[in-house]
Amino acid sequence: MLTDACQIGKDLPVTETTSKRRIGVQLVPILTIGFISLFLLAAIIDLPRFTVLIQSLFSKAAGQFGYFWQWLMVANFAVALFIAATRYGKTRMGTKNRPTIGTFRWLAMIMCTLLAGGGVFWSAAEPIYHFITPSASYPDIAGSSASAIVPALSQSFLHWGFLAWSVLGTLATIVLMYAHHNHGIKLRPRALLFPIVGDRLEKHWFGAVIDACSIIAVAAGTIGPIGFLASQMGYSLEVLTGLKNDMSSQLMILAVVVAVCAASAASGMDKGLQWLSRLNVIGAFALLLAILILGPTQFIFEQFGLAFATYLKDMPTMSVMDSNPGWNLWWTWFFWGWFIGFAPMMAIFIARISEGRSIRELVLAVAVGAPIVTNFWFSVLGGTGIFLELQTPGVISGPLVDAGLPAVLLASLQQLPFSEILLPAFLVLTTTFVVTTGDSMAYSIAMVVSGDNEPDRKQRLFWAVIMGCVAAVLLMAGEGGLNALQSFIVITAVPVSLIIAITLITGPIAAVKMSKAQDARLSAESELAAQA
Repeated sequence: MLTDACQIGKDLPVTETTSKRRIGVQLVPILTIGFISLFLLAAIIDLPRFTVLIQSLFSKAAGQFGYFWQWLMVANFAVALFIAATRYGKTRMGTKNRPTIGTFRWLAMIMCTLLAGGGVFWSAAEPIYHFITPSASYPDIAGSSASAIVPALSQSFLHWGFLAWSVLGTLATIVLMYAHHNHGIKLRPRALLFPIVGDRLEKHWFGAVIDACSIIAVAAGTIGPIGFLASQMGYSLEVLTGLKNDMSSQLMILAVVVAVCAASAASGMDKGLQWLSRLNVIGAFALLLAILILGPTQFIFEQFGLAFATYLKDMPTMSVMDSNPGWNLWWTWFFWGWFIGFAPMMAIFIARISEGRSIRELVLAVAVGAPIVTNFWFSVLGGTGIFLELQTPGVISGPLVDAGLPAVLLASLQQLPFSEILLPAFLVLTTTFVVTTGDSMAYSIAMVVSGDNEPDRKQRLFWAVIMGCVAAVLLMAGEGGLNALQSFIVITAVPVSLIIAITLITGPIAAVKMSKAQDARLSAESELAAQA
């Protein structure tokens, strides 16, 4: 039986305002699933023409907004550091005085979700590419020479360093924590505008559009690596075991990956995701030590130190480099569009696991500590490949030319002792990293669509499985389908970047208001304790 209050609400006439609000609630899954369906349909009907269209839109989006993204990334990092350095940095986010998740588990979940499988793949591939073909930031460097080592690593550090990590989880996370814990606003991308517009977007159609854009961007960025993982694993298994790398083997690999991702998503954030994150960190650390011991140890440490110092020195100029738009389009602008597109959903995930952490802890962990660890990881894998290429020209560049970037990691590991152990171990690590990202993003998408911090298991499973199914269809459609999806995240970064830009203002506002609310709460608690 309905209560009186519910009955009164039920009997109210449906006005234009309440109708719009209902549409706003239902629009997110409609827009998201509708777009993914249309994308698949277009890819199946005429993939070549569709790919050309997406690449054209990608070039226009990056070309028009690339310079804006460069300055946005710099500003985001600078503002986050400023807040952390002030007295507001000690403010704890949320309503708890201590973290709800242990530090190791917290750091493991952040590292594994944000780094993802791309961090394993690109850590070997990007440095060797810049070593052979120096970046536009270092036009006077001769490729494949000793003088190209430091610039190659330094350029890679920029793309996977302070700026990239900062935009994924600092200012946006601060705003989300303020809106959610201080005002009860649901953890959704639209909440990033709360300090300016209040709760007006909570049930408005425009809020649904913001959420849908963010979900589509992160879905594209997650589906692509899942599909490419199947292709890369197929290639690697063919080299290692002779198993034919055809569509059936790739689909079998994809099915296993999606099954593990779905099982982890079904078990929840406190079980599967935390377990996978711990496994990833332990596995990555063990493999890091193995390569340091078996590989060119002294070379790696020396080049990391030199490259990191060069990165710090050149970061102001590299970050806003505008002398070669053609190069920026496929490198810096592509990466910045990618990270910006991911930012709202990643920030939601970090907000979900960061209650009780101080703003300073957040910024130091996400924008400082994690990038340094990532840069060292790049030095170990990428530096090893560069060392091997210097010693035997063609041993890494040959496979790169013949089979593309996915071949670099395989070629590097094959030159080391115990490669028969290292190669399978790295394939497993890459898989678990991708699974961790897929799991966490399925969880975050389910949170946004349902508006619940603990989304139903069926919703988590649905999004994990649907991303795998889309990857399978695009894999069967041809490599162009996955490439188009990868490029599309840069297109969605256009509207998302405008929202992220607003956090340059709302981030400091949220930090100040959270600090005042915390002071008032602690004062009230002290008075109650004194009275008791």
